[in-house]
Amino acid sequence: MFKLSPSFVALAALVPFVAGQAVQQEWGQCGGIGWTGATACVSGTVCSKMNDYYSQCIPGSATAAPPASVPPTTAAPPPPTSTAGAPPSSATGLHTIAKSKGKLYFGSATDNPELTDAAYMAILNDNTMFGQITPGNSMKWDATEPSRGSFSWSGADAIANLAKKNGQLLRGHNCVWYSQLPSWVSSGNFNAATLTSIIQTHCSTLVSRYKGQVYSWDVVNEPFNDDGTWRTDVFFNTLGTDYVSIALQAARAADPAAKLYINDYNIEGPSAKSTAMQNLVKSLKQANVPLDGIGLQGHFIVGELPQGLEDNLRAFTALGVEVAITELDIRMTLPATAALLAQQQKDYQTVVAACQAVEGCVGVTIWDFTDKYSWVPQTFSGQGEACPWDQNLQRKPAFQGIVAGFGA
Repeated sequence: MFKLSPSFVALAALVPFVAGQAVQQEWGQCGGIGWTGATACVSGTVCSKMNDYYSQCIPGSATAAPPASVPPTTAAPPPPTSTAGAPPSSATGLHTIAKSKGKLYFGSATDNPELTDAAYMAILNDNTMFGQITPGNSMKWDATEPSRGSFSWSGADAIANLAKKNGQLLRGHNCVWYSQLPSWVSSGNFNAATLTSIIQTHCSTLVSRYKGQVYSWDVVNEPFNDDGTWRTDVFFNTLGTDYVSIALQAARAADPAAKLYINDYNIEGPSAKSTAMQNLVKSLKQANVPLDGIGLQGHFIVGELPQGLEDNLRAFTALGVEVAITELDIRMTLPATAALLAQQQKDYQTVVAACQAVEGCVGVTIWDFTDKYSWVPQTFSGQGEACPWDQNLQRKPAFQGIVAGFGA
């Protein structure tokens, strides 16, 4: 966890002074509810209010005095101004920052219903903010092959075409998963040979359709239980662990250039589940089964990050695979408070900093960027506010946590 030093000497070493007054560096926080630090910005930047909780020193020529810290209040925040959701300048883009720090991308998941929201799309389409997108649902089995041998591409094509138009990398999600399966798969009672053919047909058809467009595929999604045992589903129950190599080999044959991933949650810190995943990586490598990366989803709770995140990322990369944070969000018990938002900012910083510190961690994807379209409230009763943008498409303190995590 990131902790502020109580030492004034240490603070003085970090914050520059001009004419005896503390000023904040470029990209630093300079105001907001509960903020007690510097409210003036270093020369060449101006303190710009992002929302009630956060103002930031952004490069610019404006010379107006920065806004004072907003006093704490229990009142609801005002409605967004007419500029809410406007695309930021390239200088503030999270993807631009990530690239400048040696990462391949910073990205966001999205989904087809969001594509009709003009204010949302103004942010998503900015490839300096998001250099990569992931379809939340439209490439899953129930969406792409609802009946055997009959494929549907409209939703998936919409996301793929958006990425192409915007010059954004595309992550494919996913080929084989126990959930969101059409009943013809989950209840088909197929023998091993038939189910093998079904997996090969589905994976090869899906991956080949987007050959040359997709950077990486989550070929197998969530194969383990939290205790490290294999999840029992139609694939494992019929084929045992062989279904993983069947899917990976089919994907490699369909697009030899795409990175092939196994993706799961609760493997971010050392645990029985992360050990099981590491053992799977070893066994696949020993068997010469194609595998390029491990996706660590990153669905966290404010103030409850796993210990040893950076070390665990290194443990995976030591096995000869790249890693990525693939579905990051950090939820809280509602209602949101200034203290919870401040902790969320620190938690986002911690996660991004762990990826930044590990050379083999190629990028970070948030699981949609705004609370407006977050999956959390519908899944976890009484919880939400998990994303770096709020319901009104305004940046929250978590945004600056991401910036700080990259060391910007």
